[in-house]
Amino acid sequence: MVVVTGREPDSRRPDGAMSSSDAEDDFLEPATPTATQAGHALPLLPQEFPEVVPLNIGGAHFTTRLSTLRRYEDTMLAAMFSGRHYIPTDAEGRYFIDRDGTHFGDVLNFLRSGDLPPRERVRAVYKEAQYYAIGPLLEQLENMQPLKGEKVRQAFLGLMPYYKDHLERIVEIARLRAVQRKARFAKLKVCVFKEEMPITPYECPLLNSLRFERSESDGQLFEHHCEVDVSFGPWEAVADVYDLLHCLVTDLSAQGLIVDHQCIGVCDKHLINHYYCKRPIYEFKITWWKWHHHSRSQQKPESHLELLSLPHLLQSIAKS
Repeated sequence: MVVVTGREPDSRRPDGAMSSSDAEDDFLEPATPTATQAGHALPLLPQEFPEVVPLNIGGAHFTTRLSTLRRYEDTMLAAMFSGRHYIPTDAEGRYFIDRDGTHFGDVLNFLRSGDLPPRERVRAVYKEAQYYAIGPLLEQLENMQPLKGEKVRQAFLGLMPYYKDHLERIVEIARLRAVQRKARFAKLKVCVFKEEMPITPYECPLLNSLRFERSESDGQLFEHHCEVDVSFGPWEAVADVYDLLHCLVTDLSAQGLIVDHQCIGVCDKHLINHYYCKRPIYEFKITWWKWHHHSRSQQKPESHLELLSLPHLLQSIAKS
């Protein structure tokens, strides 16, 4: 008597590594229903695709060659249209992918002829390239602005692993204060400093680098927390305080907030002997919604005389 189980033989090699076919089988598939999920009992046979493939990407229709979709082997599209996976079709027979198709045309243009999107669509197309795992497109987009500049910026922010947490803290403090005051904006103090320990005028002639060497015990004397809401620093890089301030404003603005900031002084905390903190303190004003001020020229005239032309005005004065 022969017993047939539902398990297939393990194709993994004895050393635990996967073969190339195993890796392709484990490749992430898009969120489209399978034949079983759709309620259709279809035989598990290789799916045949025509040479010219009609596509429905989230309601947007495209038509391309099968060879275009298979241009790069290690991509999701190549795996989807390899014949080993079931792709559902819509009422018109187009192969359906449940994904926003707004920028799929840019993906197709790259697969067809290597064309890259304009700068204003680079970020959006990059997300699509990530979803479809198109490595060559990802590499080229990463060398275009604004992604290329963003890589440099993130390298700088990587020196401060707490950056995202402190950024969220700024938003949360501003939200709580705005709610408590029933106001459309809130203010908070932020300390941004590049150097850990202060430098006095007496040490300046001895400096040959950005940092002044002190012993570890001396360094502990300078450890303190400024009386602010959030602090950023120190870091060792060419980028200065103004670069970090720009990063803060950029990331807060990306969340839809209106951000203003100004330096309101320095921390005057006395540390030891003639040493004072002198870290710069900035006041951040976070506004939660815009208030549009209409100029007088945009308002309705306040009197009937403003509606009269000069000749009519003179006649009116003469009659009176």
